[in-house]
Amino acid sequence: MQMENSRVMRNRSKAYPRLWVYSVILTVLYISTIQAQQKETVSTHEDFKLWTWITADAKRSDASFQEEFDKYAANGIDAVLINTGTDPKLLARLVPLAKKSQLEVHAWMFTVNRPGDKIAEQHPEWYAISRDGKSTYDDPPYVEYYKWLCPTRKESKAHILSLVSGLAKVEGVTSVHLDYIRYSDIFLPIGLLPKYNLLQDIELPRYDFCYCDVCVSEFEKIHHKNPKNSENPAIDMEWKNFRLNQVKAIVDEAYVIAHTNGKQLTAAVFPYPEMADHMVRQRWDKWDVDAVLPMIYNSFYNEEIDWIGYATGQGVSDLKGKNVVLHTGIYVPGMSAEDVSTAIQLAKKNGAKGVSFFDGPAITEGQWEVIKGFTR
Repeated sequence: MQMENSRVMRNRSKAYPRLWVYSVILTVLYISTIQAQQKETVSTHEDFKLWTWITADAKRSDASFQEEFDKYAANGIDAVLINTGTDPKLLARLVPLAKKSQLEVHAWMFTVNRPGDKIAEQHPEWYAISRDGKSTYDDPPYVEYYKWLCPTRKESKAHILSLVSGLAKVEGVTSVHLDYIRYSDIFLPIGLLPKYNLLQDIELPRYDFCYCDVCVSEFEKIHHKNPKNSENPAIDMEWKNFRLNQVKAIVDEAYVIAHTNGKQLTAAVFPYPEMADHMVRQRWDKWDVDAVLPMIYNSFYNEEIDWIGYATGQGVSDLKGKNVVLHTGIYVPGMSAEDVSTAIQLAKKNGAKGVSFFDGPAITEGQWEVIKGFTR
């Protein structure tokens, strides 16, 4: 019995070093997995994050940008979404300045809508065509800067993705942030209709895109019918889903580009998926993306402040089970400081992981007091 016990002890003593090695290996693998998961998630400031969208003018001095960034940081902002007109050089210039203020930097870009794009302007065939045959190249809907490209055409799609790649390669950027990643508005927000003297109770041909030869041809290959011949394209679900999927394809490829370059992919989107689907052919709950910032601009829709909570909750619910976080976009012009406080609280209460303000320069001193004093 004693001899048997002795052999057991010797066997155990030999096993312990191996068990220790295995334990170390498992611990290292666990830590590596956690770190990898953390890289896949937009970072947060504790449990709630404050962002702001801004547009950069290359003519401004570094000192003026630094002053602006310092102001944001001093008032509690964690991240800036910077529109540089997809200029990687300007973005690379601004990143160190924002980092000096301890701000996270996201490269905000106009995606399918490309006003002022000198490369795209050399290719009129790249632009989206409405159901009544008008091109956004020379006859844009609503406003002059609505210069929408066709998301289906290989050349225009490749151009968009090349811009994503250029921004994703800039060192120090946390994410490429897609805006206007959709079709032109088939329905405007109800609060904006009087500005254009419009009634939009049906899908009007003037605002229905894209009916270019490439879109029609690619659709016909799959479904063997021409959407131009439809008596009521608004109820043709195959045609609707075809267009939703053209936008999704750009997002999903942009996601791969961003992640290949060690960046995340975020997007500014319409308030919640069903609404986005209806208004602009955008179904963002089906995208490969790290975070969405739905623009829950209640005044655009003639809605009260509490609608911010409703739309936030709807979006959070639609993302359930997906590895995507939601940060509520708030439109501050016309809001009182109390309104801003209420909006932040409603967003947080309904599951948002942060809020983003449009836009930084528009925030008033009274609003800054609320934002700075917000307890996270």
